[in-house]
Amino acid sequence: MHHPSKAALMGTLNSFHHFWIFKKIISIVMRMKGRVYRMVIRPVLLYDAKCWPVKSSHIQRMRVTEMRMIRWMRGHTRPNKISNEVIRDKIGVATIQDKIREVRLRWFCHIRRRSMDAPVRRYEKLDRSDYRRSKGKSKNSWSEVVQHDLKTLGLVEDMTQDRRLWREKIKVVDFG
Repeated sequence: MHHPSKAALMGTLNSFHHFWIFKKIISIVMRMKGRVYRMVIRPVLLYDAKCWPVKSSHIQRMRVTEMRMIRWMRGHTRPNKISNEVIRDKIGVATIQDKIREVRLRWFCHIRRRSMDAPVRRYEKLDRSDYRRSKGKSKNSWSEVVQHDLKTLGLVEDMTQDRRLWREKIKVVDFG
């Protein structure tokens, strides 16, 4: 019976150790990619989302764009047939729809805490009874979308006066 030499065993253990370190580096790289996504790519996608009266088609386009970027970062393609949720879990990011809602409600809180004389709140005083939307525009106004968000999360407008509580209620946590 042939027994491996001590040098051969050490070489095997050493190569296993290198493989383990390599796997650890890969997982760190994936976490870093998630951080880069959260710090660089997502803010670009969400730029000025706080004041969009989004349509469901906008949300769908944002989802597709987000998943294309996440799949590209992970090195997966559609033919791999890996579900979006699995990929999203591995990279540790929340859905773009939830993040859009968070940004919009954070802006809503900022507006509500301002006085009625502030320029940002002047739109509430405007008479829009004769306003008619042009073809192709969103049927919902921004305030209608916010009201829907409030209803979805079970919030009321009076909660905006307590900034800490409001942020706690609307926060969407990334899990990475």
